[in-house]
Amino acid sequence: QLVESGGGSVQAGGSLRLSCKTSGFAANRRCMAWFRQGAGKEREAVAGINAGDITTYVDSVKGRFTVSRDYAKNTLDLQMNNLQPEDTAMYYCAAGLSTFSCGWPQAGEYDYWGQGTQVTVS
Repeated sequence: QLVESGGGSVQAGGSLRLSCKTSGFAANRRCMAWFRQGAGKEREAVAGINAGDITTYVDSVKGRFTVSRDYAKNTLDLQMNNLQPEDTAMYYCAAGLSTFSCGWPQAGEYDYWGQGTQVTVS
């Protein structure tokens, strides 16, 4: 099970930190990722991490977003800085069965999904 938290409304230039709590499986040793879907848009991969904690990002968030694992809390976090209106979307946490070759940015490569948390930037 994946449960996201940390979404909200911020002004442009602000920051938010999303967190994805995992339970029921060893997600900390699997491929995980953050995706987002804006109104009327297709789901987009934002950031991914493999079992070796190698990270990857979509170009539009590089230098602004950071994905990381908190092994103590068993969470996947997404630190989002300098948020812009185009970052407005529902953000989803996802986990796959793979470990190092994740198939990012393909959403179909991830088997478990959270319900999402809304981020609104004005």
